[in-house]
Amino acid sequence: MNATVLIDQFLDAVWVEQGLSENTLSAYGSDLRIFAKWLKDKPILEVDGGQLSDFLEGRHKEGIGNRSTARILSSLRRFYGYYIRESSIKVDPTALIESPHIGQPLPKSLSELDVELLLDAPEITNALGFRDRTMLEMLYATGLRVSELVNLKFEQISFRQGVVRIIGKGNKERLVPVGEVAMGWLEEYMVQARKTILGERQCDYLFVTNRADSMTRQAFWHIIKRHAKKAQINKELSPHTLRHAFATHLLNHGADLRVVQLLLGHSDLSTTQIYTHIARERLKELHSKYHPRG
Repeated sequence: MNATVLIDQFLDAVWVEQGLSENTLSAYGSDLRIFAKWLKDKPILEVDGGQLSDFLEGRHKEGIGNRSTARILSSLRRFYGYYIRESSIKVDPTALIESPHIGQPLPKSLSELDVELLLDAPEITNALGFRDRTMLEMLYATGLRVSELVNLKFEQISFRQGVVRIIGKGNKERLVPVGEVAMGWLEEYMVQARKTILGERQCDYLFVTNRADSMTRQAFWHIIKRHAKKAQINKELSPHTLRHAFATHLLNHGADLRVVQLLLGHSDLSTTQIYTHIARERLKELHSKYHPRG
């Protein structure tokens, strides 16, 4: 069986078994196809650790950094792990290869003042501006991923309980409290702005565009950048900036790390622990600024 067929079989299997996102599957496929091309005529299930090391070393010499190398190795581990389970091979060629060391960067966040400035930036006298303000309020109040926010539908919102039901990565469900302020904006948006935007048209998604369709992740990211510019927030933002702010500000105000983990939908606590570093840096700043011996 050639490499292309084996790779496609692997991707189909992990998509069904683990419910991985399209972006993750695309990354796996890209990494594996690059490796298969490097192998030329060598069967992909017959390689050994030495050949894998040569491949990774070659990629590094081409300028691929440690983070990308680690991702490629992760794709290969998944691939060969799958065929070990399928009994197609007996030895995992990635077993003795060490992952390159990666320093974990702190996610960029915003101060509470920056968040207030960003939330106040949309012009709420028009329907689209009111929609933008509501989306920003929801993002900051819940810590949702941008993709989770733009794909929200009516049935996921419980106005009575004040929670939103999210199906996150790996098809894992979580209930996230919305909070009175964001819920107030959402209710007002539903009553007025959304109906104005849609007119007589119908759409199943909560946040809609002038085309009566759901907002895309990319479009909303451009909206955030536009409002950040208006608010004169001169910081490099990312699609997750408000999600990071949500987590950081909760920890700054004494929230338990495991609670933040559940709200963010992280499967592993170690993923959430990076936010404790941000909180710690904030405490150092406050100590330095306000303590007489700072």
